[in-house]
Amino acid sequence: MTIEDQIRQYIADNFLFSDNSDQLSDDASFLEEGIVDSTGVLELVMFVEETFHITVEDDEIVPENFDSVAQLAAYIRRKAA
Repeated sequence: MTIEDQIRQYIADNFLFSDNSDQLSDDASFLEEGIVDSTGVLELVMFVEETFHITVEDDEIVPENFDSVAQLAAYIRRKAA
């Protein structure tokens, strides 16, 4: 399962309450689409830390890193490298 697949599945299960993670495109903005709110971002941070074993610094919790499947996957890959 790719990083993108894992993120999509988490979003589908915890925010869309759907089994169909394919309905979420990689570039869809979590915030603009109303998928994730500010509390949801914190849940997403915990998911990333626990699933991918990386530490997310406070100054890294920005839309450039956490606002879409593609941005989040790229962030995870940078942190894991």
